[in-house]
Amino acid sequence: MTDADFDVLILGAGSGGYACALRAAQLGLKVGLVEKGKIGGTCLHVGCIPTKALLHAAEVADSARDADQFGVRATLDGIDMTKVGSYKDGVVSRLFKGLTGLIASRGITVIEGDGRLTGPREVTVDGTAYSGRHVVLATGSYAKSLPGLEINGSTVITSEEALRLDRVPESVVVLGGGVIGCEFASVWRSFGAEVTIVEALPRLVAAEDEASSKALERAFRKRKIRFLTGTPFQGVESTGDGVAVTVEGGEVIEAELLLVAVGRGPATDGLGFEEQGVAMERGFVLADDHCRTNVDGVYAVGDIVPGLQLAHRGFQQGIFVAEEIAGLDPTPIDETGIPRITYSEPEIASVGLDEATAVERFGADGIATLTYDLGGNGKSQILKTQGFVKLIRQKDGPIVGVHLVGSRVGELIGEAQLIYGWEGYAEDVAPLVHAHPTMNEALGEAHLALAGKPLHSHS
Repeated sequence: MTDADFDVLILGAGSGGYACALRAAQLGLKVGLVEKGKIGGTCLHVGCIPTKALLHAAEVADSARDADQFGVRATLDGIDMTKVGSYKDGVVSRLFKGLTGLIASRGITVIEGDGRLTGPREVTVDGTAYSGRHVVLATGSYAKSLPGLEINGSTVITSEEALRLDRVPESVVVLGGGVIGCEFASVWRSFGAEVTIVEALPRLVAAEDEASSKALERAFRKRKIRFLTGTPFQGVESTGDGVAVTVEGGEVIEAELLLVAVGRGPATDGLGFEEQGVAMERGFVLADDHCRTNVDGVYAVGDIVPGLQLAHRGFQQGIFVAEEIAGLDPTPIDETGIPRITYSEPEIASVGLDEATAVERFGADGIATLTYDLGGNGKSQILKTQGFVKLIRQKDGPIVGVHLVGSRVGELIGEAQLIYGWEGYAEDVAPLVHAHPTMNEALGEAHLALAGKPLHSHS
């Protein structure tokens, strides 16, 4: 198809789509980028960026509230959600302007409107058909609900409405104890709300290592965030000025708001994928480790592909596809090596296998674990944070999992990812010099201990 309109035609301009567009254009390919909303997608506008801005405002509120323990006289007079919203929107706006400028500077053709796959290598946007030698599906995800649970946008809301709230609710029930639910619970508690999390699974952030879940639960109890785990939701009724949420066992919890945070579904409905023969499963697009679908020339990246629904996963997949199309033979992404962070207080960060999965894979006698308490780390004492570094290694082999809990530990996951990705041994990491005093030292100390020469721990 040498007469195609584009070398690469991308449907969706979120993290995966725009990364693919930028890299493909950089490699000299002619790129078309179709988007019905704003470039940047969920992550930039109603996901990662605005939620983390709220979480930083929450951290500032906690700092003011706790200032006295550091000898600083300050009072927390309240939360001005109008100003918090302006700060959040300002961050998003600056990043959006930068991204749109970058897209324009690379000569990428942006096609605004509703796109639909109408041929193996054709996307129709509001009645106009465009062709591409390669098509990349990157249509992202939407906030899910439960069967029969209607989102009304006022008292029963998703994370998108939560980001636009102009007030701090007095009380909230958060349905779902995963990443999104725990992050909003953390924000609202810091802002002064009464929060109850309802989770059907046995523990919060159930996708994380069990030790990390338990640490977060301890911290949430201390912060007076109530949570009911192993407790399915049964129904919600309006009370006029709020909601009454019924859970299994018959308890009724009254609150001003119900936040539905039960995960995100693939945004693929009605986009023509199945009609064009693209293999699907439960709404997800099936793709191999090269992001190829079963239809020749059609790729899929990001949240519509089964796996971790993380912006940085889609971003890296987008780069991979652009390089694959350009013939650079890039290395497929190791899904287990994708870092994962929950930005609550405390934060949870991890890469690689959790202990249960490592035991499944290598046997209980085939692994060794070590947990280093942040109590032995100077910077953690300065910050007054509690938590740990947990390492999982193959017996006499490389590190296969790193799990971190504590304030700001998400900033440490880069080194942990390198250790995992390069199949580092504890003995390889132990001699590396970690700056003092930093929380990063905790990673070094943990590897020293696992290598059999603990200094600030008794392991």
